[in-house]
Amino acid sequence: MAETLFRERTDKSAEVTSVELFFDLVFVFAITQISHFLLHHLDWLGAVEAALLLLATWSAWGDTVLVTNLLEPRSQGVRTTLFTLMAVGVVFSSAIPDAFAQRGLVFAVAFVLFQFGRSVFMLYATRSRPALFSNFLRTSIWVVAYSALWIGGAFAERELRLAAWALALLIDYGGSAIGFPTPGLGRTATRDLTVDGGHLAERISLFVMIALGESILVTGSQFAELEWTPAVVAAMASALLQSMAMWWIYFYWTADMAKTVVTRAEDPANLALRAFGYVPWLLVAGIVVGAVGDDLLVAHPEGHPEPAAAWALIGGPALFLLGAVLFAFGAFSKWSVVRIGALLATLSLAALVPLVSTLLLSVMSTGILIVMAAIERTVVARQRR
Repeated sequence: MAETLFRERTDKSAEVTSVELFFDLVFVFAITQISHFLLHHLDWLGAVEAALLLLATWSAWGDTVLVTNLLEPRSQGVRTTLFTLMAVGVVFSSAIPDAFAQRGLVFAVAFVLFQFGRSVFMLYATRSRPALFSNFLRTSIWVVAYSALWIGGAFAERELRLAAWALALLIDYGGSAIGFPTPGLGRTATRDLTVDGGHLAERISLFVMIALGESILVTGSQFAELEWTPAVVAAMASALLQSMAMWWIYFYWTADMAKTVVTRAEDPANLALRAFGYVPWLLVAGIVVGAVGDDLLVAHPEGHPEPAAAWALIGGPALFLLGAVLFAFGAFSKWSVVRIGALLATLSLAALVPLVSTLLLSVMSTGILIVMAAIERTVVARQRR
């Protein structure tokens, strides 16, 4: 009897398997590499490059999550494919710090192999399912189209490489948003896709947890190497409380409620892609930038913040809050006044940068997150009653 590659669909959401969690470990490494890249390239060009690397990482991970949402990870064929992708993922993750220097070609080739290899396997897996096969054939054609920009860009100088890779990502994300229209094959309709919304929501939640864990790892490693003066201890406390507040904002009610809404939607694929396909990378970006700011904070908590430290300490929470606002809208089709207010309050801290110390700036940005989380908790508790 031939091995079954696809999950059996039931009324309950599929559980996240150990092999999926094992696969995610590669992306723990990738997130750490991006944090280190940003920490050593603290200027606007470095920030844009880090954002591009994070978008590429999110594309590789997110597209694979959509695949494992369909497939049975316990089958030998799927496991072998995931292990192969892990090996390739380690290569492009290792190349991240020098992706815009001497290892650009290594990064580009490994990234393209990751994307194309997964698409080829899906063509094999869906060969007896015409609708899904057509979808992954369209996807594979688009992967080939943007691969030339990744490979060609690796031979260009830094700024031109950035432009080529940004265009490749625009094609990647843009194609996904409009259903990968292809001459002779049409485009993908979300109603043609079978998506387990609960499983997808769980995978995204775990990735956000991975990013939060990475931020604590980065800041904690810095803290362990320093002399524990009162200012350093206070800085570490502020950084840890910020991570806790971010956890609370995403996990207290939003993640579970969004999971329920997606599971019950008439078109779960469309809602899942809108809420979980694109927006959560802003949450992750906020956590990564916040981790960089916390690293700089713990190292130099006293005195006025340097410009790079200031934009990281404000930009991290601001990006996270922007992601939280858009995530809530994508899942529930409602704007959160509380989250928008917290975002504006965080951005307004920029006016205080010349007047406050690095530690005080961190305490204020962390305080905004805590106050917002407390207000939301009160509102949600009233609504539940």
